[in-house]
Amino acid sequence: MAEPMGFFTDTTVCIGCKACEVACKEWNQLPAESGGANTLSGESYDNTRRLSGTTWRHVRFIEQFNEDRSQGRWLMMSDVCKHCVQAGCLEVCPTGAIIRTEFDTVVIQADVCNGCRACISACPFGVIDINPITGTAMKCTLCYDRMQAGMIPACAQACPTQSIQFGPISELRQRAEKRVRQLHEAGQTDAYIYGDESILGGLNSFYLLVDEPEVYGLPSNPQLPSRNLVPSATLSAAGAAAMGLLGLVSLRKRRMDRLAAERRAEREESAEPVEGGEEGDA
Repeated sequence: MAEPMGFFTDTTVCIGCKACEVACKEWNQLPAESGGANTLSGESYDNTRRLSGTTWRHVRFIEQFNEDRSQGRWLMMSDVCKHCVQAGCLEVCPTGAIIRTEFDTVVIQADVCNGCRACISACPFGVIDINPITGTAMKCTLCYDRMQAGMIPACAQACPTQSIQFGPISELRQRAEKRVRQLHEAGQTDAYIYGDESILGGLNSFYLLVDEPEVYGLPSNPQLPSRNLVPSATLSAAGAAAMGLLGLVSLRKRRMDRLAAERRAEREESAEPVEGGEEGDA
C-alpha cells in the first residue's frame, strides 16, 4: 500500500480567491449551480454556501467585526472532505460503494452507489450530498485519478498562496507543527491543528485554525455512527422489555376481567328465584 496522502490547509494564508473551487469544478467536470445563474447569498462573499454533490470544494468567509466595524478580522478556509481514518460514511455504506484507496483516502464509486443516503447522515462534517444529475452520493475524491498518475490534486495545484498543501501525511504533520510554532513565536498563540489522531483516528485533510472549530463550521467532537450502537441497543432492549412487560400485564388483566365476569354470571344465576316457587309455598 502507498504512503497515506492528504491535505494540510493553513487557513492563515487563505485569501479567498476560490481558485481551488474553480479548479475542482473544471477537473471533475462538475456542473455549475443553477446553470451558472447562482443567486447571491448575502453572507459576505460566500455564495457557494456549502459543500454539495456538485461542489466538492467550498471557501468559507467568516467576518468578525465589532458593532461599529472599527475593529475586526476575516477568517477564510477552503473546506473539503476530511478523508477520515475512521470514516463514518464507509462504516454505513450497504453496497460497498465507498472504499478506502491505497493512498488511505475515501472514495465513492458512483457506479456502485444506490443513492440510499446513509452516508449523508453518517458524515459528521456534512460533506456528502446527492448529485441531482446522477442521483448518487458524491464528494471530493482527493483527485484519485490524478494521484494514480503521480499528479497533484487540482485544488492544491491551483492554490496561489499554498494554503492547500498536498503530500504524505507524515510530512504534512511536520509542516503543520512547524507552522504552529512559527505563529506562536510571532504572537498568534491561538493557532492550533484541527484533525489530529484524537478526531476519528486522524483526518487526512486537516487544518490550521485560529478560532474555535464551530466558527469554521467544524464540530469540536465528531462522532462515528458505531459509537451510538451500545446506547441505542441498550435503549432498544429496554424498550422491548418494557413492551413485553406491558403485554404480560395486559394479558393478565384481561384474564382476571374474564374470570371476574364469569363469577358474576354464576352469582346472578344462583340468585334467580325458581319459577313458580312462591305459588307453591302458598
